[in-house]
Amino acid sequence: MKEAIATGVKWQEAIASAVLKTKRNLEEHPQKFPHISNGKHYEWGGNEDWIEGFWTGIVWLCYEYSRDEALRQHAHAQVDSFDRRLGDKLALDHHDIGFLYGLSALAGWIVEGNEQHKALALRAADHLLSRWRESAGLIQAWGPENDPENGGRIIIDCLMNLPLLYWASQVTGDDRYARVAAAQARLSRKFLVRGDDSSYHTFYFDGSGNALRGGTHQGFRDGSTWTRGQAWGIYGFALSYRFTGDSAFLETSKRMAAYFIERIPESGIVYWDFDAPAAGSVNPDSSASAIAACGMLELLEHLAADDPFRPRLEQAVTRTMNALADSALGMAGVEEGLIDHGSYHVRGNYGPDGYMIWGDYYYLEALMRLEKGIPGYWYERERS
Repeated sequence: MKEAIATGVKWQEAIASAVLKTKRNLEEHPQKFPHISNGKHYEWGGNEDWIEGFWTGIVWLCYEYSRDEALRQHAHAQVDSFDRRLGDKLALDHHDIGFLYGLSALAGWIVEGNEQHKALALRAADHLLSRWRESAGLIQAWGPENDPENGGRIIIDCLMNLPLLYWASQVTGDDRYARVAAAQARLSRKFLVRGDDSSYHTFYFDGSGNALRGGTHQGFRDGSTWTRGQAWGIYGFALSYRFTGDSAFLETSKRMAAYFIERIPESGIVYWDFDAPAAGSVNPDSSASAIAACGMLELLEHLAADDPFRPRLEQAVTRTMNALADSALGMAGVEEGLIDHGSYHVRGNYGPDGYMIWGDYYYLEALMRLEKGIPGYWYERERS
């Protein structure tokens, strides 16, 4: 698979550029984390949002590639920050615990076998498990229990937080984590994935788990297909298949990938919503393309060599990653972001076109998968 997609030295050049930029950002913004802005720059600040784990994940990936000791020390200092944050329960009333602690603490365990990082990742898994609402049968995405607006709300992003729970079951032998994760994935498959293989961003249930309606938070409208949500689904269901072996998750990932691939524009980078009006300027979302590329690479690992879907996936990954890498390598070199033209919340005019740290992370993860066979920090692997 790697040979079918590889394009000479481009991946090496792109990774080397990413490592240099990461080291410069660390030097210029020590002990800070990049936050979203409305300009072509990051706002650097504290560890208090849902996105900080992606920065630490980038640092770990750069360390794995370069073995630069300074990068390792930066990663450790950042994990210490996550430890303090969990102890203080600072801005953790949401489901994005896997994004925060999988790419920081779990990454430290995966890369180095660090027992303190493993213990922190397990504490984080316990926190995520506490968001399971037994009466409704779901992991509540946002807000406190019984929140009038979000008390029964799930979102497709949560699929990428479930690996932390699956992993916790593997290392502890306690099946509660995996049972909750699989139940959330099944619920997401049933209600977030539509009959035409597109997806809702969010879905609402009442306190007893009765389905109410699908909706969006960041997409164009409730019935549209937000491209980043579709990408979360491709990758998230493929990962649930890896952990459970449930073929329904694999088939869902394949179907969502086919829907995504059919709508990749000539540029190779998808727009922020597949249903956004074509009139005027339609914002791209490079972060959705990067996530989808990682999801397709994960999906390829689970398909037989003669699966007829393989060539379409390989072609889509090649097209996407060439577009992202060409753009990244064409940047002047002084920018803080690895890739440009990501979007966060276009309708809300918050980060409509700029650097998105999760886009940077998934772009680098995809490069590392292609060049080094290193798949990020969603599951354990043999240490190098």
